[in-house]
Amino acid sequence: MKALVKRGPGEGLDYADVPLPVPDRHDVLVRVLRTGICGTDLHIFEGNAWAARTVSTPRVIGHEFVGEIVEVGAGVGGLLPGQLVSAEGHLTCNSCVNCRADRKHLCRAAEGLGVQRDGAFAEYLALPAESVWVHRPGVPLDVAAMFDAFGNAVHVADTFPLRDRTVLVTGAGPIGAMATAVAAHRGARLIAVSDLSPSRLQLARRAGAHLTVQAGQEPLEAAALGQEQGFDVGFEMSGNPSAQSDLIAAMAHGGRIAVLGLPDEEVPTDWSDISLRMLTIQGISGRKVFDTWHTMNTLLDEGLDLSFAVTDHFDARDWEKAFATAAQGDSGKVILDWAPRD
Repeated sequence: MKALVKRGPGEGLDYADVPLPVPDRHDVLVRVLRTGICGTDLHIFEGNAWAARTVSTPRVIGHEFVGEIVEVGAGVGGLLPGQLVSAEGHLTCNSCVNCRADRKHLCRAAEGLGVQRDGAFAEYLALPAESVWVHRPGVPLDVAAMFDAFGNAVHVADTFPLRDRTVLVTGAGPIGAMATAVAAHRGARLIAVSDLSPSRLQLARRAGAHLTVQAGQEPLEAAALGQEQGFDVGFEMSGNPSAQSDLIAAMAHGGRIAVLGLPDEEVPTDWSDISLRMLTIQGISGRKVFDTWHTMNTLLDEGLDLSFAVTDHFDARDWEKAFATAAQGDSGKVILDWAPRD
């Protein structure tokens, strides 16, 4: 079968033939239909410092996907060939104190799909049945393909109460835009979004942002946006050190911040300012397994429309163009098609 493979250190990937995976007793085999390109995949392509110390190679990469079950292991119950599925990209150990206390999102021994275990950028994928999420009928394939990323957005947006609050989002990439959409759906009174890219700010407006700020060209101070007391809630989605510092400065006394973005360098932080203004800062990684996934289904059932988030489609054979588009930093979610579209 064809797959995108990271062979070793340095930049690049190979679109190559690899053996068809063989599912174990408690695994399922999935025919991959579509995949979403994530910032993690771009880091692996680049071979940055994180990828060099984290990704075991050779490795089929990718973790955002939707596919169809074609085979189930002898020990698998409740899953059937033909079901449309995605999966939790963090494969947990099930034996640590957090896993045993039903806090799997805090598992310290979790393996990443497409990082420490072969991933979804392939025609077929084998993975543990316990990590599989079965989609309800009617979920669009593009939305299903980015359920993992949608889960990041929901995990961030549901960290703090949002109804009638003012919200500042730094970073309007696909996850930031989806978090904006969730905040609007949750009844935030005012949502402001900042980003370097005018295209991504348009994405944020389609998601429900009331105000947008082009980072580097417009001030982010809360007073400049008419919020003299500062913002109630902040979502840091960019990983940009300047954005993180500006977000903290724009918060109201007692403000609460959820941080998903991962900076490539240390961010100077005035902890006395955080203490004196009594700010709460909550780190976010991944999704709550599987609480967040059920919330995602509920949001879709309530009419949340994520179609705006997908801006580009490519055949998997054109993966280089797809990665280049995603790396430019002004698109929404970029989807790779691994099977012909109807």
